[in-house]
Amino acid sequence: MTNKLKIAAKVLLVLISGVCVILAYLVYPATPGKSSLLKFERFIVLPQGSALNILDYLSVSNDGLFVAGLSQGSVFKIALDVDGKGLENNVSKLQGSPEVHGVALVPSKNLAFITRSGKNTVDVVDPRNLQLLQSIPVADDPDAILYDRQTNLIYVANGDARLATIIDPDKRATVASIVLPGKPEFPAVDSKTGLLYQNLEDTDTVVAIDLTSRSMVDEWPLAPCDKPSGMAIDSENRRLFTVCAGNAKLVVFDLEKHQVIASLEIGGRPDSVAVDTALHRIYAACAAGNLTVIRQIDADTYEVVERIRTHFGAHTLAVDPVEHTVYLGYASLFTPPRVAIFSAPMNKPTGEPYRLGESALQLKSPHR
Repeated sequence: MTNKLKIAAKVLLVLISGVCVILAYLVYPATPGKSSLLKFERFIVLPQGSALNILDYLSVSNDGLFVAGLSQGSVFKIALDVDGKGLENNVSKLQGSPEVHGVALVPSKNLAFITRSGKNTVDVVDPRNLQLLQSIPVADDPDAILYDRQTNLIYVANGDARLATIIDPDKRATVASIVLPGKPEFPAVDSKTGLLYQNLEDTDTVVAIDLTSRSMVDEWPLAPCDKPSGMAIDSENRRLFTVCAGNAKLVVFDLEKHQVIASLEIGGRPDSVAVDTALHRIYAACAAGNLTVIRQIDADTYEVVERIRTHFGAHTLAVDPVEHTVYLGYASLFTPPRVAIFSAPMNKPTGEPYRLGESALQLKSPHR
């Protein structure tokens, strides 16, 4: 064998070895990296639907943890114990068409509303047994969804249609639509004012919506945020947090002054964000493979305190603000999808255990 052939063979061997290492990394979801703030409890493994399994929003309530299986069209329900830990052998599934995104829970009515962009519908389901009750036709690309208890309305962000659909959960029918000046990503409600805030991916702005009058109130820039995605609100401190998929940032928006007051560098392709106000923490899930923990020092001051290694594609999360449990959804290749469960050790609050009321923290996934 000539020297050139030997060199070529070695290069080829290195390339093959590199591909094998990358493939092994993508296929095998290793235990998350060490953290001084969170304790990794375990994975809850979900049924495998195909070679590639991508998850979307997570929603948590007293009924359990609901997981949208974007690529396979399934909605999974994981039963939770009293501490918010998943029961591994108690996972039920509702099968449907692909491109299922979000689950909005209305526990007082025993209803769940599920967005399916593959069919452009919002499915109405009994969350206790995942029985399909009805499908409501809506505009193109129904994606993020939430229930607002104050107005008793379901809000749906229709991305490609650049509008919001409003559904009456009692009538199980669309009652209004709101035209938006950009492509909506994730919404959140400010409990102090009752206003709903919606970020717009293609204009790098956030709008305020009055659900009572079913109209848009105003719009503000989120610069330096590029392509805002997941969003959460700390109503007590009058702060809105959004992660920016285009430039790996988290920005803090003042709900009184209507301007960005802080910007932090976080992991690559951040997609989901949630707040634990009792612990003064903001969690951001990044598709590049880390869970970033941010400490709120005061309303205007924030610092990144940890970047916990997770897995490529682990981009969607939810937080139980009472038990302080963090749920992180893992995408998978050739292996079943799963949810990583973390606890935040601290003294538990006294009184009757209660996870979430009429709504849940649900985060967005980069599926387009």
